[in-house]
Amino acid sequence: MGEKRMPIGVDDFAKLRTNDFYYVDKTGMIKELLENWGEVNLFTRPRRFGKSLNMSMLQNFFEIGADRHLFDGLSISNETRLCEEYMGQYPVISLSLKQVSGDTMAEAKENLWEQIMLVADHLNFLLESDKISFRDRGNIRGLCSGSGNLAASLKQLSEMLYKHYGKKVIILIDEYDAPLQKAFENGYFDDMVKQIRQLFGYALKSNEFLFFSVLTGCMRVSKESIFSDLNNPDTHSMLDSQFGEWFGFTDEEVRRLLNEYGLQDFYQITKDWYDGYYMGKTQNIYCPWDVVKWCKALMNDRDAVPENYWANVSENGIVYQFINMADEMTRCELEELSRGECVNQEISPELTYKDIGESIDNLWSVLFTTGYLTQRGRNEDGTWRLAIPNREVRNIFDRQIKIWFRKRVEGGLPELYKALDIGEPDIVERCINDCLKESISFMDGGNTKEEKESFYHGLLLGMLRGRRGWVIKSNREAGNGRADIILTDREGEKGVIIEVKYADDLSDLKAKAQEGLDQANDRRYGEYFIDSGVESILQYGIAFRKKNCKVVKGDAADGIKDIINQK
Repeated sequence: MGEKRMPIGVDDFAKLRTNDFYYVDKTGMIKELLENWGEVNLFTRPRRFGKSLNMSMLQNFFEIGADRHLFDGLSISNETRLCEEYMGQYPVISLSLKQVSGDTMAEAKENLWEQIMLVADHLNFLLESDKISFRDRGNIRGLCSGSGNLAASLKQLSEMLYKHYGKKVIILIDEYDAPLQKAFENGYFDDMVKQIRQLFGYALKSNEFLFFSVLTGCMRVSKESIFSDLNNPDTHSMLDSQFGEWFGFTDEEVRRLLNEYGLQDFYQITKDWYDGYYMGKTQNIYCPWDVVKWCKALMNDRDAVPENYWANVSENGIVYQFINMADEMTRCELEELSRGECVNQEISPELTYKDIGESIDNLWSVLFTTGYLTQRGRNEDGTWRLAIPNREVRNIFDRQIKIWFRKRVEGGLPELYKALDIGEPDIVERCINDCLKESISFMDGGNTKEEKESFYHGLLLGMLRGRRGWVIKSNREAGNGRADIILTDREGEKGVIIEVKYADDLSDLKAKAQEGLDQANDRRYGEYFIDSGVESILQYGIAFRKKNCKVVKGDAADGIKDIINQK
């Protein structure tokens, strides 16, 4: 059980198969591709959904001289006729644009040259071919050293491969849109568009040496942007029914992986955190990066808790941009998403990066294509039902929304701080309610009671962290338990304890607030201040329900005050 190594960050198919890593069999994609391919095939999926590994798999299947044993025991090996006709039968050019970036166009172009040099170096055996002319050999040497015609480089290499083998070439381009994103962020988008358009124009249009090509990326960039010199590519996005199961892990694949390592008891929490994507008609798709990282964590520690693994490798600024542009209607839609409901929106099939910030409607499309939202079906009017896929992505939204919330309510915080200090629960209650009503209607985060309390706990912390001269602690051990929030002024004269509760109904708000206050007394949270020299301890129970709160106040238990006074 669990003898194979967990493939953390391994996107080289040959390395994965020869070094005994666990592999989720996606070779069925080869058959579907050959049965449905066009000349230019574009697959768009979010980051960390297995695009690079699948491209490596394609290279190892088609490329002349590839090791056929890499596919032993995999589903494609059962397709005898297909393997005889295609396996190891074609020259392949494989180019990754993932690392093409820079603060300037000059730096990015240098990085692009480095990737072309890697491709040319992989094909430098052509220098020994008696079918390659002296001039062509000079072109290869130039490309290997980073000189020559960059725009025509892929076409030149495909021509030389055709001359050597007498067979047309397969071109694989991974993360084709990565350079465009970096260019947009750093202000040289138009120059990069021109460069990529030329490169693709030579290689993928009117290239008589091309058999077919496959490109992957996150977004389908508009035809007018970089595909203007091409016929329309055969695009397979997350909205299309074909190829739905080949990027990401299916529910069955995750169950098998968990069983392999004796982790079957963690199936439900894995599903809650990392499942939820729909790829066309294929439901319950998991992010592979999340699953393997989570399984690795569990293998090291069965008490591990889920983390936002995908969030740490993805660009989350788009979420903040989206929230910052939100109007009142959009804020209501965010509330619906946070409750696990769907919102109905149009999805633009293609965009330029310049379009993204021009309209909130475009940002819905970007949130979908980059994996922050998924679809739950299409409506009769052509709009799509969009939803947050899982708990991990909901946490990303929550974190960014709390940042927005804190900035939004800063103006009303001084009165709140003063009321907390002098023990005016009615004013504390009014200030918090004003903040809730003035901010986005997103105050019902999570599905379980624990998640809801945690959400409001986080919002309250965000409001309190803006005050100066006070030390704020969260979930700190105190007395016979853990207090939600503890505040101490830096002079050590005052202490404040807050216990947060969530009410299932508005009529229960006061009772829940009192429950929080009673908990602080019963568990003797005030003992936290023993030996600290504080002169007064105020305790608050604060209960929330959507955009409403109730605050009750009390002093620390008499026994604790007596101990402190004796000190």
